[in-house]
Amino acid sequence: MSAPMTGEAIVVAQVGDVDEDEGIVIDASVTGTVGDIALFFDGEDYYALDDTCTHETASLADGWVEDGCVECPLHAAKFCLTDGTVQSMPATEDVYAHAVEVDGDDIKVFPNPERLAK
Repeated sequence: MSAPMTGEAIVVAQVGDVDEDEGIVIDASVTGTVGDIALFFDGEDYYALDDTCTHETASLADGWVEDGCVECPLHAAKFCLTDGTVQSMPATEDVYAHAVEVDGDDIKVFPNPERLAK
C-alpha cells in the first residue's frame, strides 16, 4: 500500500533522531492519522509505515530493520519498508506506507490519505 505524496507534509523528526536500523513512534495526534506511524532509518533512507502489525497488536517501531524490511518483535512477520507489503508470515495483510521527505534537517511525513482520521 504505497504512499502517494499528497497533502501537507508534517515535520515529525530531525535528522539524527532515528538511529540506523531502528524506528521511532510518531503519535497519531501529530500526524492526524487513525493510528501511530513508525519512522525508520536504514542508514541511507527514511521510511514511514503504520506502526501496528496487522497480525497482532505490536509496535513495528520496536522491530528489527534489515534488508529493506522491518520484522515485528512479537511473531517475526516482516513488512517491506518501501510499500508496507507483507514479506513473511504470520502476517497476511499489508500495512500502510506514508511518503517521507528530508528537507535540510527536517524529516517530513506525508500521511497516506487513506489513513487520515475523519
